[in-house]
Amino acid sequence: MDAKVVKNSLFISHEGFGIVQGAMRILSLVVFLGTLLMWVMMPTDTYKQSWLPSIREKTNSTYFGTQGATLLIYTFPILFVAAVGCIYLHIRKKLANQKIKCNNNTRRFASWKQPVLVRGPLGIVSGIELCFFIMFIALLAWSFSAYIRSRFAQITSATAAMKGEKVWQSELDTAGLILGLVGNICLAFLFYPVTRGSSVLPLLGLTSEGSVKYHIWLGHIVMTIFTAHGLCFVVYWANTNSISEMLKWDKIGVSNVAGEMALLAGLAMWFTTFPRIRRKFFELFFYTHYLYIVFMIFFVLHVGIFYCSVMLPGFYLFVVDRYLRFLQSRRNVRLVSARVLPGETVELNLAKSRGLSYNPLSVMFINVPSVSKLQWHPFTITSNSNLEPEKLSIVIKGDGTWTRKLYHMLSSPASLDRLEVSVEGPYGPVSTDLSRFDTLVMVSGGSGITPFISIIRELIYMSTTPNCKVPKVFLICAFKNSADLSMLDLILPICGTTSDISNLPLQIEAFLTREEKPITDNSKPLTAIWFKPKETDAPFSAILGSNGWLWLGLIIASSFIIYLILIGVITRYYIYPIDHNTNDIFSTSWRAVIHMLVICICIAMTASAAIFWIKRENASEAKQVQNMEGATSGSPGSYNMELESLPPQSLAQAINVHYGRRPDLKRLLLECIGSSIKVLASGPKTLRRDVATICSMGSADTDLHFESLSFTW
Repeated sequence: MDAKVVKNSLFISHEGFGIVQGAMRILSLVVFLGTLLMWVMMPTDTYKQSWLPSIREKTNSTYFGTQGATLLIYTFPILFVAAVGCIYLHIRKKLANQKIKCNNNTRRFASWKQPVLVRGPLGIVSGIELCFFIMFIALLAWSFSAYIRSRFAQITSATAAMKGEKVWQSELDTAGLILGLVGNICLAFLFYPVTRGSSVLPLLGLTSEGSVKYHIWLGHIVMTIFTAHGLCFVVYWANTNSISEMLKWDKIGVSNVAGEMALLAGLAMWFTTFPRIRRKFFELFFYTHYLYIVFMIFFVLHVGIFYCSVMLPGFYLFVVDRYLRFLQSRRNVRLVSARVLPGETVELNLAKSRGLSYNPLSVMFINVPSVSKLQWHPFTITSNSNLEPEKLSIVIKGDGTWTRKLYHMLSSPASLDRLEVSVEGPYGPVSTDLSRFDTLVMVSGGSGITPFISIIRELIYMSTTPNCKVPKVFLICAFKNSADLSMLDLILPICGTTSDISNLPLQIEAFLTREEKPITDNSKPLTAIWFKPKETDAPFSAILGSNGWLWLGLIIASSFIIYLILIGVITRYYIYPIDHNTNDIFSTSWRAVIHMLVICICIAMTASAAIFWIKRENASEAKQVQNMEGATSGSPGSYNMELESLPPQSLAQAINVHYGRRPDLKRLLLECIGSSIKVLASGPKTLRRDVATICSMGSADTDLHFESLSFTW
C-alpha cells in the first residue's frame, strides 16, 4: 500500500513538473515571438513614428534616458527567456535523474529532421533547418526592403540639392546606413551558437557543438553585409569629395574610425575562416579569431549603446559563459592515468567529482601547457557517468600537430610523473532518447568512433536497468590499418565496475581499408601510465556544480539587475546633469564605454561570488577523493605497466573484421530491419554526406532517421 502511495505521489510530482515545464516553454516562446515581432516592425514607419515614441515617453527617465526603451524592447526579453530556460532545464535534469522507466514517447517532427540538402555550401541541412534559414533570410530581405522603401521615399532632388549631392549619392549614403542596420540583426544571432553553456539552445533542442555551423553561416552573412556597408560609405565619400570623413570620430553619433577598425578586425577573422586557409593554417585561424574582442569593442564605440541593444542579449550571454570558462580553466584537474594505444591514440583518465553527471556525446575542452599554453582542443567524453562515477575519460587520436605532440610525449620511454591539464566543460545534449528506436546504427570513420564509445557504454548501463528497453546496436566503423582496431578495446571501461554486454544486442562490422589480410602486429602493446597528481590538482567538476542551471540563471538575472541599478545611478547623477536626456552633449562613445564596463563588472562580480560559494561546498568532496586515491594508489613500480592487448571475449565475439575494402553503406543501411531506425554518422565529411544521401533516399522497408555528429569546434 505504501509503495503505491509513493508511486502515485511520484507520478503526480512528475506530472505537475511536466505542466510547469510546458508553461515555461510556452512563456519563453511568447516572449521570443514578441521580440521577433519588434524586429519585423522595426523598419516600418509605424514603429518609428508611433510605437517607439510611445514606449520612450513611458520609459524616458532620469535613470535610463532614451536607451531605456531599447533595453526594454530588445535586451530584457531575451535575458528573461535565458533565465526561465535555466529553471526549465534544472527541472528537466532533476526529473531525468529520478525516472525509473525510460521515456518511450513518440518522436516529433521526425520527417522535418531528415536531410534535404546534402551536397552544397551549407553542408548537411535538415528540413527544419532549411525552413528556419529561409525565414531568417526573409527577415533580412524584409528589413532591407522596408528600410529602403521608407528612407528612399524621403530622398528627392530638392533634399539632395540641399546637401550638395545628387540623388544617387544620397541614396548610396542611405543604402550604406541601411546595410549597417540589417547587419546588426545578423549580429544579434551570431553569438548564440558559440555560447557553450547556453540555456537558450537547449530550449530549441540544440547543442552548441551541433550549432557551430549556424555560427559559420551567420558569420559569412554578417561580414558580407558589413563589408558592403563599409564599401558604400567609401564610394560615397570618394564621390562627394569628403574622403576625410574616414578619419572622423564624432563626439556625438557614429564614429567612422571605430567602424573601420571593427571592419578590419572582422575581415581578418573572415579571411582565415575559409576552408582551404583554415585547414592548412589552423593555428592562424585559431589565434586570429580572438580579434572578435577588438571587433566588438570598436563596434560598440562605432554605433553606441542605443543600436547595440539589439545584439546585446546574445553577446551578454556569451560574456557570462566566457567568464565562467575562464574561471574553470584557471585550475588544474587531477590526471590519474593514461593508456597509450597503437595508431598514435591516447586515452586520458581524469578524476571527477561524484556529483558530475553528463550524457553521451558530451564534449570537454582540454589544455596541456607543456604542449601549448594557448591552444584548447575539444574531445568527446568516452566514459559513462553511471558506470564510472569517479573517472572521466577522453580518447585523443594523433591527427594533427598538437595531438601528435601529446602522443609522443606520453609514449616516450622517459618517465612522466605528472602532466598538467586544464579543462572546460562538459558540454553536451541535455538528454538523449536512445530507447525511442528499435535499432541504432552508428557509422564512423577513423577517430569518429569516439562519440559512439560513450553511447555504447550508456546502453550497457541501460541494459542493466529494470524495465528499460534497449535498442539493437549496429556499429559500422572504418579504419586505415589494424593498429586502429585498438580503439575498439575502449568500448568497455577498465574501472572496477562490472561491464556485462550480454544483455546488449551489439554487432560491430570493422573495415580496414589499407590492409588486404591480417598481419602480425609488431607494434608496442597497450600500456598504462599512472601519474602522481599534486594535492592542488582538483577532481574534474562542473564549474557551477550539480545545480548548474539554477546558478547560471541566478548569475544572468542578478548581474542584469545590478547592471540596471548601477547604470541608472550613473545616468541619474552623472550623465543627466550634463545633457538632460538630450543625447546632444554627452559623448556617445563614452556612454557606450560606461555601459560595457558596467556589464563586465556586474558579470564578473556575480559569477565570481557564485563560484566562491560553490567552491566552498565542493572543497570537502575534493578532499575525500584525494584521500581515497592516496589510499588506493599503487607502488612506484606500477606506474608503467602493460595492459591486455585484446578485447574481452564477450566483445571480441561481436566484432567482424573485413580487410581491403570500404563498407558498402547503402547495402548495410537498407538491410537494417526495424520499425524505427536511428542512424548516426561521425567522421570525415564525405562519409557523413554519403550516409545522409542514403537516408534521404528513403525506402519502403526501412525508416532511417539520420543525425550527423560534426564536432567542428
